[in-house]
Amino acid sequence: MAFLADLERTAGAVEARLGHFLAESLLGVPESARLGQVMRYAALGGGKRLRPFLLIESARLFGIEETEALPPACALECVHCYSLVHDDLPAMDDDALRRGRPTVHIAFDEATAILAGDGLLTLAFEILSDPANQPDAGIRAELGFLLAKAAGWQGMVLGQALDLDAEGHSLSTEQVARMQSLKTGALFGFACEAGAVLGRANQKERAALLAYASAFGQAFQLADDLLDAEGDAALLGKAVAKDDKRGKATLVALLGREAARKRLAAVVDSAEKALAPFGARAENLVEAARFIATRRS
Repeated sequence: MAFLADLERTAGAVEARLGHFLAESLLGVPESARLGQVMRYAALGGGKRLRPFLLIESARLFGIEETEALPPACALECVHCYSLVHDDLPAMDDDALRRGRPTVHIAFDEATAILAGDGLLTLAFEILSDPANQPDAGIRAELGFLLAKAAGWQGMVLGQALDLDAEGHSLSTEQVARMQSLKTGALFGFACEAGAVLGRANQKERAALLAYASAFGQAFQLADDLLDAEGDAALLGKAVAKDDKRGKATLVALLGREAARKRLAAVVDSAEKALAPFGARAENLVEAARFIATRRS
C-alpha cells in the first residue's frame, strides 16, 4: 500500500534528521556525552513517527516541501519522546518496556531519565526557534507558541495529571474524553495545525485540519485502549492489560469493547469527512486515520 510506504519513508527521514539534531546539539560539549546517549536512546530507534507524519502531510496540502516541514516535525517528536520517558517513570505509569526495549529509567536510571526527558523537551524549542530551520520569524513564533500550549499545563501535561488523578475513580464518558483529548489529542492537534501554519492556510482550512486532528486523536486513543485490553504484548513491544490493573479511566472500560469499536468507527468517519475540502490531496491523511483504527502494534 502506498500509504504504508510513505509512512515508513517519512519515519526514516524523521529518524535521520532527529539523529542530526541530537548529534549537532552535543558538539563541543564533551561533558554531555552520557546524557546525549540517553536522549538518543529515548528518541531514536523505533516508533511509527505518526505525529511528524501528520505534520508533514498537513503541510504538503499547501505545497510545503518535506525539507521545510521536517524541523518542526522533529521538534514535535522530541516532545512526544520526552513525554514517553516521563510517563514510564515509577512515579507515573511505572512501565518497564517501551517499543520492545527497556524503558529509559530501567536501561539507565531514574534521575538520568528525567534529565533526558527535560533535554528532549527543551531541544524541541531550540529546533523551532533556530532561524536556520525556518527563516520566517512569524512562523517560528507561532509554532513555538502552539507547541508550548499543546504540550504544557493547558494541554498534554494537564491530560496526564487528570489521568493520574482519575485512577480508581469513576468518571463520565465526557470526562474521560476530555482527559484524553488533552493527554493524547493535543499533540495531534499541533501536528495538523503546524502544517497549516507552514502553509499559511486560511481559517477555514485550519479549522478543517483541527477537526480532523480531534477525531484522529480520539480514534488513536480508542484503538490504543482496545489494544491494551486485548492486544499481544509481543507485537506491541510493551505490557498489556495495564489499564484494568491500575483502574485507569478509559472509554473501553466505560462503554465495553463492542461499543468502543462502534465509537472508533464513527470517529474515523468524522476524520475522513473533515478532510473533504482538500479532496484527493488528503488521501494519506485519510489512510492514516484508517490505519490507526486497525493497527495491531
